[in-house]
This record gives sequence, C-alpha cells and structure tokens, in this order.
Amino acid sequence: MPNVRPRGVRTIAFALTAVALLLTAAPSIPSARGASPPLPVKSDRQFVGNLSAPSIAPGGTGSLRFSLTDPSLFGAALSSVRLTFEVYAFNGFPANGSAAVPVANAPLLSNATTSGATVGFGVGSLASGHTVTGSIGIATSSATPTGAFAIRTALAFTLNATAYRLESRGWFSAATWAAATHELNGSATLNLSVLGVSGVLPETAVLVSSSDWQWALGALLAGAFVLLAAGAWVYARRGPGSTGGAG
Repeated sequence: MPNVRPRGVRTIAFALTAVALLLTAAPSIPSARGASPPLPVKSDRQFVGNLSAPSIAPGGTGSLRFSLTDPSLFGAALSSVRLTFEVYAFNGFPANGSAAVPVANAPLLSNATTSGATVGFGVGSLASGHTVTGSIGIATSSATPTGAFAIRTALAFTLNATAYRLESRGWFSAATWAAATHELNGSATLNLSVLGVSGVLPETAVLVSSSDWQWALGALLAGAFVLLAAGAWVYARRGPGSTGGAG
C-alpha cells in the first residue's frame, strides 16, 4: 500500500523547503551602498517590526503591514527616512523550484503613487522613540504562479548630515552573508563592515496559493524570514562587539 502523507504534512514540508531555498537565493541586482558607518546595535528595539505578509489566492490582493521606529539610539530625530520593499526571489509549489525575480506574473507591490516589484514608504522625519505604522499593497493576477515570493527590505535615513542604510538578508549573496556571519573558527558573528551596511533588517514572504492550508504555510514562511534577521540582531546586541569592524 503506498505511503501517502496527509495534505497538511506535505504543505508544512514544502514550507520548510521553500524557506531554505529562498534564503540561499542570491539577489539578481546588488544594492547600491556608500560608506555608511555601522550603527551601535546594542538596542532593545528594532527599526522595522511587525511585518505581516498575507496569503493571497491568484488574482487576489492584500496588504503587507509593518511598523517603523526610531529606537532612541541617538536622542535625535532621523530625517529623509525611507523604507523600501522589493520582491526578489520565488519558490514554486508543488515544484519546489527557486528562482530570482523577475518571474512572469509575479505579485506587484504598490504605495499611494506607484506600483511595481519595488516600492518605498517615506516619512520626512522620525522623532526619537517614535513609531509609525504603514502598509503597502500586494496584487496578483490569475496567472501568478503558486508559491512563496520573498520580499527584502532596506531602510535609509540621514542623521547629522550622515547617510545610513540598513538591509535585510535578501540583499546579499550567500557567500557575502556567510563571510559576515561566521568567523574563521566557525563561531557566529555579525560583521557589518563586510556587509557594507549600518545594520540588518527582517524580511518576509508572501504566499500565493488557493490551498486550504495557505494560512499555515504563510505563517511559517513569514515567521522564518523575520526570525532570521531577528536572530542576527539579537546576537549583535549581546555579542562581543565585532559588529562594526573585522571579525
């Protein structure tokens, strides 16, 4: 008698596979970054949080929600604050094949003025300790393939005439990320100089599926992406202090 796994077990197994494949997918377009100095990361609060990506049936729409905080690292307001979202990788279901975006009929992100694979959310300034919440739209077509679409994040702002940029895991190749998060002896670290950014952000994924299990799969995928960056942030906050220089 054939060994047939329940639908829910197959779905959860796909979720774990999709997360693993998406996290190792290299972005097709490298980020443009300057010589931003590392931020002090010993803070109990993150800049970007509460990422909540929906599960959407092909042809449907939804919203990705988030919060943006000045975590009182500087005691001053941040100016020219802009948070960017970009769809950058795809893992199909049930084929379990990963690919870099563009993928035909991939979901489109939208803000109040534009839509596309990349959109931004800007605020003129963000006061110390203040939090704003926002959302961006996500639209699919009836031809959008089923699977998980990874969405990377980037945050830029200015403080005292100095430009800062923070990015999520999806902006870095697997080799660069490995070099920045593992020391020669194999110990975990977070070397921002290797990454060339001021800090690390969480990212998420949107699930496109008409399955009855889409809510469970979406939660697993989104949770995995958020925890990836959160883990790196916690290590840097509690670590030995090599976050900004050579590890």
